[in-house]
Amino acid sequence: MEPLKGNELQSVPWNKGRLTGQKSPLKLSEIWAIRTRLQLAANVRELAMFNLAIDSKLRACDLMRLQVRDICMGSRVVSRATFMQKKTQRPVQFEITERTRASVLDWITAKGLKPADYLFSSRVNDSPHLSTRQYARIVHKWVASIGLDDAAYGTHTMRRTKASLIYRRTKNLRAVQLLLGHTKLESTVRYLGVEVDDALDMAEQTEV
Repeated sequence: MEPLKGNELQSVPWNKGRLTGQKSPLKLSEIWAIRTRLQLAANVRELAMFNLAIDSKLRACDLMRLQVRDICMGSRVVSRATFMQKKTQRPVQFEITERTRASVLDWITAKGLKPADYLFSSRVNDSPHLSTRQYARIVHKWVASIGLDDAAYGTHTMRRTKASLIYRRTKNLRAVQLLLGHTKLESTVRYLGVEVDDALDMAEQTEV
């Protein structure tokens, strides 16, 4: 095959040869596999990041903007937090489980973070916190570490994981919509990949 020339190079799609579309959520066993690897490696920062990403279900841009004061009251990590989403400019609430609170507190203590500090600062001088690109590289490293094809996963994997688990257990779309901070139920249906018939069946079985 002859090499591409000039204008032919420009017409090659950026995503040629890459998997695109919705990124797969993690299964429960995969969550624990990654968590265990981070614990064994004593990677305090990434364990806190991983646990908080799963619990919060925040978009990458919002997760990276979290400051200590957003999830702490004094020296205590709160069990529920509220954060203003950058994309929608609407607040969203999320829970922080005991396991996540412990790992986040370990990170805050180890780093000596103050209330106004970003939880996950960047080593790049002109950026106060990790960029979504840097975070994406970390996510790819996590999934690759347990033998998964990292091309099928991304930052939205972290946002979708707990939401998908909740939906599969409860079939409660409205609850998942609230947890993801979606303004429309249709957005939640598309985001979870719920079939329309499945959604209609649930609606028909719900008396009002």
